[in-house]
Amino acid sequence: MEQKSVKVYLLAHTVPINTVDNSTNPERVVAAAGKLCYSKSDILNLYQGLDDEATKRFVNMLSDMGHESPIEHISFTFGIEGISRACSHQFVRHRIASYSQQSQRYVDLQTSFSYIIPESIKNNEKAKLLYEKSMLAGMDAYKEITNALIDQYTKGITDEKQIKNLTKKALEDARFALPNACETKIIVTMNARSLLNFFRTRCCNRAQWEIREVANQMLDLVLDVAPNIFSRAGAPCVFGKCPEGKMSCGQKQQPKIKQLSI
Repeated sequence: MEQKSVKVYLLAHTVPINTVDNSTNPERVVAAAGKLCYSKSDILNLYQGLDDEATKRFVNMLSDMGHESPIEHISFTFGIEGISRACSHQFVRHRIASYSQQSQRYVDLQTSFSYIIPESIKNNEKAKLLYEKSMLAGMDAYKEITNALIDQYTKGITDEKQIKNLTKKALEDARFALPNACETKIIVTMNARSLLNFFRTRCCNRAQWEIREVANQMLDLVLDVAPNIFSRAGAPCVFGKCPEGKMSCGQKQQPKIKQLSI
């Protein structure tokens, strides 16, 4: 067994084509979509005059106007590993997104079981011992249940293909013994508007610590490629007032260093 920590990778993002300078800046697409709303320009001429400086001005104008629909035309794809199943269940509550997750039904974890350990438990000797004991017990149960079901399903069967299919059937039910702490990997794609909403809720101090770490790593990555769109992204308190009322943590967050330089 192995302890894991969060790591986020930006795998892909929308890239414009047919720009005069062959730009890969995704904000050009947003500016072109916004320009269409206020211009007589033909579709094929939308990129004309949209260099990076003009794009920045257009994106900032859309932001000031509260005109957010054009930013839905660009999306970002992240690879995320070192998170628990408890964390991935929070992710899928964000419905305007696409997900591909490592399957416990088809991936045999008998030799690759990893888990997430919260800092509060890691820093408490007694809690850590109990926690690791629980992880070992869950892993041992998973192995024993898997092997017991394989023995039951494949008794008297010699066809290798059939044995393989029945092994998958065993894994399908044995996974119920795995804990929420079990490490998983997931690929997530969201459009920029959905990301802004995601950052508002998940960068907040009141968000669960694990998905907050994921959200902050994601925000760092998109600030590198679309800085103007995400210049004011994050928890609401960073650039405004906390909407939590009596539930507020009372700790105003500061902008990220990358945001201060935009």
